Amino acid sequence: MPMYIADGWKDYEVLDTGSGEKLERWGKIILRRPDPQVIWPAENESLWKSADAHYHRSTQGGGQWEMLSKIPEQWTVSYRELTFRVRPTGFKHTGLFPEQAANWDWMSELIRGAHRPVRVLNLFAYTGGATMACLNAGAEVCHVDAAKGMVQWAKENAQLSGLTDKPARYIVDDALKFVLREQRRGKQYEGILMDPPSYGRGPDGQVWKLENEVYGLVEECAKLLGDQPLFFLINGYTTGLQPAVLRNLIEKTVVRRYGGRAMADEVGLPVREGNIVLPCGASGRWQA
Repeated sequence: MPMYIADGWKDYEVLDTGSGEKLERWGKIILRRPDPQVIWPAENESLWKSADAHYHRSTQGGGQWEMLSKIPEQWTVSYRELTFRVRPTGFKHTGLFPEQAANWDWMSELIRGAHRPVRVLNLFAYTGGATMACLNAGAEVCHVDAAKGMVQWAKENAQLSGLTDKPARYIVDDALKFVLREQRRGKQYEGILMDPPSYGRGPDGQVWKLENEVYGLVEECAKLLGDQPLFFLINGYTTGLQPAVLRNLIEKTVVRRYGGRAMADEVGLPVREGNIVLPCGASGRWQA
C-alpha cells in the first residue's frame, strides 16, 4: 500500500480501532479518542476495557475527558533519540501527532544527507515534533506558531530531547505575517514545512479558511527557499485536502520556481489489531 506510514514507534501504538474511535498506547497509558475515519467495528472488544482515559465528544461541539484510572497530568514518550511531553488537552488532543514521524524521518534523512548547513522554517509548528527532528538531524530551525502556549511546550520538548544548545529560534507570530517579514529581511531557508489548520484567525482577527488562503501562503513561502533548496512539506491533517490537491499546489508554486519533484500521499499509522493502517490526513512533499 503506497502511503507514508509511521511504523518506527516503540512508545506509541494504535492498539485497535472501531465505531468512530481509536485505542492508543502512549508509553504505558492507554487513551481512547474519537476518529471520524473509523467506520468499521472494533476488532477486539475486550481490549477497550484497558483504557485509562476516554475522550467523549459533546453534541454541542468540543467534549471532555473521562478519567477511568489515576494517570499523571502529563508524561513523556520517546521516538528514536527524541523525547516529548504529552498530556490530554481540550478537544481530544495530546500535544503530539504520532503519524508525523513518517515526515520527521524523511526530513531528517535529507538534512543528514545534504552535508552542508540547512536552515529550516517550521510554520504552524505546534509543540515542535518536526522542529526537534530537524534540530537533531543537524539543521538550524525557526519555529513559528501563533499560540504562545504551544511555543513554550516546544521549548520544553527541546529540553527533554537534549536539544537546547542547538540553533533554534522560537517565535510567536502569525505565519503569513512572519513569512512576508522574512522576505523583506532577505532571509532564506533550505527546508520549509507547514501544518496549517482548516480554520484560524488572521493577524487582524479575521477568520482564516484554509482553502481560500493556502495557495497564497505556499506561494509566498516558496520565495524564501534559498539557492540550494532541499525540501518543502505541507500537511493536510485537519483540512481534508486530497494528496493530489497538495501535489498540484506544490507543482504550481515550488516546482514552477525550482524544478525538482513533487509527491503526495496519505499519512498513516499501523493498527495492531486487524492488520490495517489508520489514515491520518495527507502530506505533500517536494525535494530538489
